[in-house]
Amino acid sequence: EEASLSAEPRYRHWKVKANDRAYHHLPEFQRKVFLCIKKSKYSGNAIKTYKYNVLTFLPLNLFEQFKRAANLYFLGLLILQVIPQISTLPWYTTLVPLVLVLSITAMKDLVDDLARHRMDKEINNRKCEVLLDGRFQESKWRHIQVGDVVRLKKNDFIPADILLLSSSNPNSLCYVETAELDGETNLKFKMGLRVTDERLQEESQLARFDALIECEEPNNRLDKFTGTMLWRRERYPLDLDNMLLRGCKIRNTDFCHGLVIFAGADTKIMRNGGKTRFKRTKIDELMNYMVYTIFVLLILVAAGLAIGHTFWYEEIGSKAWYLYDGKDEDASYRGFLSFWGYIIVLNTMVPISLYVSVEVIRLGQSKFINWDLQMYFPEKDTPAKARTTTLNEQLGQIEYIFSDKTGTLTQNIMAFKKCTISGQTYGVFTFRDSQHRPVDFSWNRYADRKFQFMDHSLVALIRSRKDKDALEFFKLLSLCHTVMVEQKEDDLVYQAASPDEGALVTAARNFGYVFLSRTQDTITIREMDQETTYEMLALLDFNSDRKRMSIILRAPDGRIRLYCKGADTVIYERLSPNSRHKQSTQDALDRFANETLRTLCLCYRDVSRDEYDAWARKHKDASVTMTDREAALDRVYEQIENNLMLLGATAIEDKLQDGVPETIAKLAKADIKIWVLTGDKKETAENIGFSCELLTDDMQIHYGEDINEKLTVRQANRRNEPLSSGRNRKKAPEPFFPQPGKNALIITGGWLVSFAQGPRRPRCGEMLQVGRRAGIDFVDMACECEAVICCRVTPKQKANVVSLVKKYKKAVTLSIGDGANDVNMIKTADIGVGISGQEGMQAVMSSDYAFAQFRYLQRLLLVHGRWSYIRMCKFLRYFFYKNFAFTLVHFWYSFFSGYSSQVAYEDWFITIYNVLYSSLPVLLVGLLDQDVNDKLSLKFPKLYLPGQQGLLFNYKNFFISLFHGIFTSLIIFFIPYGAFLQTMGQDGEAPSDYQSFAVVTASSLVITVNLQISLDTSYWTFVNCFAVLGSIAIYFGIMFDIHSAGIHVIFPSIFTFTGAASNALRQPYLWLTIILTVGISLLPVICIQFLHKTIWPSVGDKVQRHRKKYEMEEEEKKKPPAFQRGQRSRRSAYAFSHSRGYADLISSGRSIRRRPAARGEQKETETLHWNQ
Repeated sequence: EEASLSAEPRYRHWKVKANDRAYHHLPEFQRKVFLCIKKSKYSGNAIKTYKYNVLTFLPLNLFEQFKRAANLYFLGLLILQVIPQISTLPWYTTLVPLVLVLSITAMKDLVDDLARHRMDKEINNRKCEVLLDGRFQESKWRHIQVGDVVRLKKNDFIPADILLLSSSNPNSLCYVETAELDGETNLKFKMGLRVTDERLQEESQLARFDALIECEEPNNRLDKFTGTMLWRRERYPLDLDNMLLRGCKIRNTDFCHGLVIFAGADTKIMRNGGKTRFKRTKIDELMNYMVYTIFVLLILVAAGLAIGHTFWYEEIGSKAWYLYDGKDEDASYRGFLSFWGYIIVLNTMVPISLYVSVEVIRLGQSKFINWDLQMYFPEKDTPAKARTTTLNEQLGQIEYIFSDKTGTLTQNIMAFKKCTISGQTYGVFTFRDSQHRPVDFSWNRYADRKFQFMDHSLVALIRSRKDKDALEFFKLLSLCHTVMVEQKEDDLVYQAASPDEGALVTAARNFGYVFLSRTQDTITIREMDQETTYEMLALLDFNSDRKRMSIILRAPDGRIRLYCKGADTVIYERLSPNSRHKQSTQDALDRFANETLRTLCLCYRDVSRDEYDAWARKHKDASVTMTDREAALDRVYEQIENNLMLLGATAIEDKLQDGVPETIAKLAKADIKIWVLTGDKKETAENIGFSCELLTDDMQIHYGEDINEKLTVRQANRRNEPLSSGRNRKKAPEPFFPQPGKNALIITGGWLVSFAQGPRRPRCGEMLQVGRRAGIDFVDMACECEAVICCRVTPKQKANVVSLVKKYKKAVTLSIGDGANDVNMIKTADIGVGISGQEGMQAVMSSDYAFAQFRYLQRLLLVHGRWSYIRMCKFLRYFFYKNFAFTLVHFWYSFFSGYSSQVAYEDWFITIYNVLYSSLPVLLVGLLDQDVNDKLSLKFPKLYLPGQQGLLFNYKNFFISLFHGIFTSLIIFFIPYGAFLQTMGQDGEAPSDYQSFAVVTASSLVITVNLQISLDTSYWTFVNCFAVLGSIAIYFGIMFDIHSAGIHVIFPSIFTFTGAASNALRQPYLWLTIILTVGISLLPVICIQFLHKTIWPSVGDKVQRHRKKYEMEEEEKKKPPAFQRGQRSRRSAYAFSHSRGYADLISSGRSIRRRPAARGEQKETETLHWNQ
């Protein structure tokens, strides 16, 4: 592997010189930043996730806020109100609320960004040893530069993407934990080049190190790295096995040295982070469009009234001597001024208080999520956290969920549950098994105390030593693996390449077959009470094509035996005709598969000395071939892995998080589709799909080849379409799965790559069109399925899949994950959810919502999301209604005031109406209202459907609110107008003055809108009742104060309605007028609501009607377990998350190779000792 390369590498853009910081600032590595300013293309190691700094906060934040149409609208109004000729309302009535809204939003953004600043500072100030001036010095991460040599110690996080040079382990082996990257806690190994391992151990040697690294440009491929190292006139190849990636953690290695290749923003973990997107809800977008609609309506109404004023002035105003105002202005100019005056008067159709109220409601909803004790995880003291306050109502509209697997659906903990030996199944609980007590393993001093097994009969069988197959079964588990072991105090600690292997070896250990140690060519185990060492002749490694691994051993008595474990589909093909218990084992495998356990078949064969010698020669030849070595080795392995004798099978449970199947079933009933996007193997992902009941036995599963065939047929049909008539082309395409039944897709990252590239390269002109059509076809097919699983996908591919669905389905998407490999997906989706409480917090830091368990997702969506959506929709519908009803009274009044932009109410009523008189009841509905309680929301997931379909707030609802507002304003104006037209008071006077009329219309309006919100309130509390009555009481209290003589004396020019309220409201017929106005306004609403709930009730109405009955019912009975007698599953339940490469590591002896004598270290040949 370290052989020097004779040929020059291809041109590479990225060059790194060891221990030479000045080299990376040479002119050839400069890039233009702005105009003539240049900067090194190599990033520093400081990371930046914040949006603002001290200088940019104010301008950038204001720029972002004024991108919102309403804020611009109010800024324009403010400018108009400053102009005296057209101002009909004081300028401060708009300035104060606008500044308030901008300040509240800016403060919220500032708090969010300060949290990002703190996190960045904490990470950038972590410490690390860097080689400077010939010796290692402690330095902060942010000061590390490309080309620096660093020293890392056990349990340190890796600060940058680093080329491993040497370590304290033999052969510069280094173990890393990648929980921050992919959520997996099992260790992975990295290895330095032999030349750097031998020559770069001492500080002085590292200080003289001057190699030049040439490699690929920074990219987001976590599974790939290619480069070369030029040192002392020799070239050495580099690959991903030599690289330590930022975000990983050093484990089981006292120290290691490395060379920084990529720093900061260039590292693979940061490149996978994706762009931080500004997320907005669908309701936000709708509100923007509605503001535009209202603005257009406002201009049309103002223009119509201005034209009316022009004609009125020409016909009446200019001829009436008593209307002369001393200004010599013609009718057109007066009409122009009237237009701007009406723009100001009618601006309250969209009051600025709407946006303040929306922010308050969203903040309140976020707090309710944070305070929800049913989403608190006590084991890790982790509450749910709404990390954003702007997306709550979008939680009630989710159509697609994209979930990671490891650490999100599963705990990544494997447990040995059952096994079948010689046709007999063990692990099934029987009545005699000591009242559900687990097996007592105290007789075995090596037993792992955490291991639990319920079947006492298997232990009795092993301890009796009567069944040779059972003894051979556990002997195989203790010998056929690639696990490493260390002695820690008096305990054995296993380090497995996959949790599956760890579970199997631990099971063997508890049943008396204890793996003790291994060297390059021996394995030592304890068989019950006897220690035995076997000579390892060959280790036939696992890979995803072979689906099995084997080991050939020579026992102390000289016999040679091959042990093999693997998938039933490949093992059964290789069994000897004389092998027994095939059918009974297959029946057990079917039952295990039905219980969604992960299975492996175990078998063996005896090998004669001559046969082994002949095979060993072929194996040696294949292992040194230069062309297609893997295929050659596979062919040689095939020759000896045959005529196998079946021992039995193991069944391992990949522990799901609590409540995952129930959550998925509940979300499916809410018509939410769940896609699993994972970097894991196809078999493992498929098995978890069955475990969590995303996949079921009655589903037709389609794989890559089947999908290709269907897509090819669709594309061929499309090519023939131009021959048909244009009418036919527009019809909806035929479904991909016309036959009845459920369908599921299982595809791989490799298939997605080949799909994206296509079977042929299209010409430049048709590239875009072909890519778009292929994307639409794939999304259409996937969306017809009940479930989609994408395995072996990169973080970038995860994000691309989410983008495809967002783009072509216009659907609201949610991504949920727990690792750094999920960050891009989380940022791309409309809502990102991070699973917190794990070791890696990268996903949480990028998420919008965070909690500790997947099962809390159903409560987040079906309860908080649905409530938030219903509340926000009800709030907006009512808010638009009450402001149309309030504002359009001016419109009707204009017909009787010469279209002169005279307001119909007192100025102070206009200023306070949206702040005090009508805000609190609707605010409380937006915060507290619920059609049904949380238990019924979860019991009836169909209640979620209106949110997905956007039924509660859309343009139809907007225009209903508009016409409702027009109707109410019409009643509120014309009934008092009719009452005032020809009336006589008790004192013989006719109180038909403008001020009394304004008092009556305002009183009718306040009472009507407050009783209207009462009709729309589903959930009554004392606070709601107090708010409605309190708002009406506050109105009358303030009105009588403002109309008092005392305040007029102090501010005679501001408070001009002296005595108007007391004069008008002492007349009984005006109270009758108010009651009549309110009654006629509300009566149609009451009738329509009654008809809707009795004749056309929604699902929510039906649940509400029987709410008491449902609340008294007992909780739903738990559904029967997945396994039921009489059912059969013929699918293979094989799933093994092991990666290839470990066998090569062990059998080559690299993990236990002797150190060069020059280093003066002691010889280590007996066992591999790990330090942790």
